[in-house]
Formats: sequence, C-alpha cells, structure tokens
Amino acid sequence: MNRRMGTRLLWAVLAGAAADLAGLGLIAAAAWLITRAAEQPPLAALSVAIVATRAFATSKGVFRYAERLTGHDVALRAQAGTRERLYQALIPPQQPRHGGADLLSRMVDDTEAVQDLLVRCLLPAAAAAVAGLAAVVIGLTVLPVTALVLTAGLVLAGVLLPAGTAAAARRWSARIAPARAALAARVADLVHGSADLAAYGADDEALAKALAADEALAALERRQARVHAAALAGGTLVQGLTVAAIVLLAQSAGASSVGTAVLALTSLVAFEPVLPLAAAGERLAGITAALRRLREVRSATPVIAEPAAPAPVPSGPLTVEIDNLVVRHSPRPAAAGTFATPGTSTAPGTQATPAAEGTPGTPAQDGGRAAVDGVSLRLGPGQRVAIVGPSGAGKSTLLAALMRLVEPESGGIRVNGVDLRDLAADDVRTLMTGLTQDPYIFRASLRDNLRLAGPEADDEALRKAVHDARLGGWVERTGWDAELGEDGKTVSGGQLQRLALARALLYDPPVLLLDEPAEALDEETADRLMADLLDVTRDRTTLLVTHRLKGLETVDEIVVLDEGRVVQRGTHDELVAAAGYYRDLWESEVLTRR
Repeated sequence: MNRRMGTRLLWAVLAGAAADLAGLGLIAAAAWLITRAAEQPPLAALSVAIVATRAFATSKGVFRYAERLTGHDVALRAQAGTRERLYQALIPPQQPRHGGADLLSRMVDDTEAVQDLLVRCLLPAAAAAVAGLAAVVIGLTVLPVTALVLTAGLVLAGVLLPAGTAAAARRWSARIAPARAALAARVADLVHGSADLAAYGADDEALAKALAADEALAALERRQARVHAAALAGGTLVQGLTVAAIVLLAQSAGASSVGTAVLALTSLVAFEPVLPLAAAGERLAGITAALRRLREVRSATPVIAEPAAPAPVPSGPLTVEIDNLVVRHSPRPAAAGTFATPGTSTAPGTQATPAAEGTPGTPAQDGGRAAVDGVSLRLGPGQRVAIVGPSGAGKSTLLAALMRLVEPESGGIRVNGVDLRDLAADDVRTLMTGLTQDPYIFRASLRDNLRLAGPEADDEALRKAVHDARLGGWVERTGWDAELGEDGKTVSGGQLQRLALARALLYDPPVLLLDEPAEALDEETADRLMADLLDVTRDRTTLLVTHRLKGLETVDEIVVLDEGRVVQRGTHDELVAAAGYYRDLWESEVLTRR
C-alpha cells in the first residue's frame, strides 16, 4: 500500500470513528434531553442539549458518508492493485498448478478478501475501539463503577467473541475456498464441454459430480452460517446483560433518573459498532485463507529465469541458431551462459545417428525423457523451415523454447549471436511469436479480437491482415463489429484458425512461428488453409510445425523430429527419396487422398 492510499485509509478510519462518536453523542444528548425535559426545567436549560442533538445528528450522517466514500475508495483501489499484481504474477510462464476455473475463483472471489479486510475488519475495528473508549469515559464521568462493567462487556463482545468465531470459522473457511474452486471447475466442464459430454453419454455423470460439489460447498457454508448466527446471538446476549447490569448498578448507587438513562442508552449504543466485530472475526478466517491462496499464485517460481541485466534487442534481419538444445517436460533451472557441445548435423535426407549415452543431449537418469533432445537448427533471414513428426515428438516444446516459455536444460538458442537467456522474455516474444495451438478468441467484436495483436492498427492494416489470411470475404459478410462468442464458439474451426493467423500476421514478428495451423480441420479446409499460409509466408522468416506434408515442397528445409531428436532433415524431394519416417508419412497421406 503506497503512502497516498495509507493517507486515505487514515481519513476513512477517522471519519468512521467520528461517525460513531457522533452517534454516541447523539444518544447521550438525546437521553439527557428527554429525561431532563420530563422534569419541566426552563427552556434555556435545555438549549445546549437541543443544539448538541441537532449537531450530532447532522454530523453523524456527514461523517458516515465520508467514511463510506473514502473507505470504499481505498478498498476498491487495493482490490484493483491486488488483481493487477496477480495478473503480473501470472505473466511469467509457470508450471501449471491450478486449473483455469481455480484461477478464476482466486482472481474474482479471493481478491475480494482485500476489500473485505479493509471494509469489514479494519475500519469497523478502529471505529469500535474509539466509540467503546468514549463510552467508557462517559461511564467514568457519570458513575465510575459502571465503566468497569461496560469495559468487561465490550472486551467480551469485541475481542473474545471475535477471536472465538475466527477460530471456529477458520476450520470451515480453509475448506470453503477450495470447494468453491472445485464447483467452478465442474460448472466450467459442463458449460464448455457440454457437446463432448453429450456425445460420449457422460453428461449425467458430469452433472452428478457438479451437484455433489455444490452440495459439499453448501454444507460447508451452512456450518459457517451457524457460526455466524451463534456469534450474532452471543453478542446480543452480552449487550443485553451488560446494559441490565449497568442499570442495576446505577439504581443501587442512587443515581438520578437522568444519569441512569444516559448510562443505559450510552452503553446500549456503544455496542452498535462492536457487535459486527464477531462477524468480522469470522470473515477474517476466510480472508486469511483467501490471502494464502493468492500468495500461492504470486510466490510460484517462474519456469524461466530473467536476466539481471537484459541484453539489447537484436535488430536487422534475424538469424536464429539452435545449438544442441535439450528441454525436459519438467525442466530444471539451467545455468545461464553455459553451452553443451554442438551436436552432429545430419546430411540431407539421411537418418540421424542418436547421440551416445552420457553425452549432451541424452536424458539424464533422474530427469525422465527429454521433450527436446539435442536438436540443432539454423533459420536464416527469409528462410522457411517445417518441423514434422508424430505427436509427442517435441515440436511444440521446441516452439515454446524459442518463445522463452520453457527453460532449456542445456544447449542454447541464439538470435544474431545473442543468447536468448540474455534477453528479457518479453523482448524475445517481440522477435519470435505467432500462431500457437488452441488460439483463444474473446467475447468481443471481431475488430477488438484482431487488435489484441496490434492495438494501434488502423482499418487498412486490419484489412490487409484478414486478406493475407484469406478471411476477407467472411469479414465483409460478418462485419467488423460483429461480436464473437467466448473461445470462438460462434465461428467454425477454419475461421478460428484463419482469424488467429490474421492476428499473427498483424503482429508481424521478425520470426513467425506457426504451430499446427491446420489442426482439427476437415481435409479440404486444411488444404486450403495450408496453401494460403504457405503463400502469404513467402519470403518471411517462418518456422512451421505441421503434420500435413502437402505443400511442403515449397519450404527451404524440413526437419523430422521423433522422441525429441532430429531423425531426418532435408528438402521434400530429398526426404521422399530416402527411406524413413517422412517417406512413410508421405505415402500414407497420398493413399488417403485417393
């Protein structure tokens, strides 16, 4: 919390305390005025009390408004700052420890804990302390013995009872947040996977699991509600007993009717800001659990290490060199600036010789199989290279390493001679990025979805991007301001891929990375998309990951990966002429097209 917000919070505390003091003064003045007026004194004897009553009534509303305005301003700013820091913590790539629904629950529900901490806990506690102290001072002035009773009642209702409710609620609050996240995950599965669940006849089972998660959450919330009800009843009971004891003490001490009324009503109102503290103690347990869940996200260690002093971003035509790169599925932090011995390159169209065991590029005994195992590759300016291979061969992991989304275990990637580990990750992604698997479309207009890649792009740049992606006809029919459904549910698979491609072309990185752009499309649509893609990327520095071989005769080099290693490389004609995975895949593709 910065100094400016701290000052605003102080003003909110002072305004809240002033409002409670005004309320206390209002009741004390009104009690004195009513009981004294019953004795029919001269009107002049009541004038000060009349003015005080009006002043306290007016100032209470003014101070309460100021407290609400300032306090909620600070709380909302603090909540926004917490969400911003949470977003920033999620920007560096991390090992996925939380599902999307769980992260959404933390982003929405748990960040509200900051607002509740200020509005429901800190401000009420400060105001209650000031009001309670003022009430005790009034008791000392009128009848000192009643101040001890009032102090005991306020401590019981404002300290011991909240501490007890916090301890009781902590047991349930620590379980409510995960239960809420589990329910959100089940609901997300039902909403987003309804078609797949229905196709496999699993919708009833998924619905039953969602209902079970809902019942589990409801049971926890019912238990928490019982704690809340018990706290409220206990505070009210303490209030009533304290006021009754003060009245009895005042009468036994021979206090006047005016003094007795002032003491009774002042004691009664003194509990008004104190009673919510029991609920605040209960809420504090939930807030503590929520803040702990937020710390789990913010404290997660990024999978990549940012350099202490990032190197300048390379400029001009870029040459990317991948040197004996090794990346594991669960990568260990690599020592910056270290390189493995360059691997042996293979001749065009020949089988690559696996590295000998124990040499750089082979899996360590304690690390599991490497996703990318000793890959070396050079991508020059304007050159197009295609990466092919079976699923799990390490193609997408290689692109992730190029975009600094994973940390290499050994080997290196250099751009114009600069090691990627010496560059800031954001700078790397300005040089190399593009179309990744499962592109996301937001529930926004077509224009806004495109402008994610170029916020300052004008209409001419947008039209060129959709034209290059062969999406111009659909855009003209749909309209630039047409709202697209969440996650691209209102567009076809081909339109989704072409829209994502248009976004990548609009960003226009120096090195364009394309990961399975024709994935999950029908044969005809995939062929048209690949043909258009190979056409618009002509003379662009491009690395294309694909399992479709048609059209690859136009690229400069094809690299075949299998189990993370380069097993073949060369041009289309060279690889078709040589025995190996590529020719087998090509013959299979030719047969399926007949």
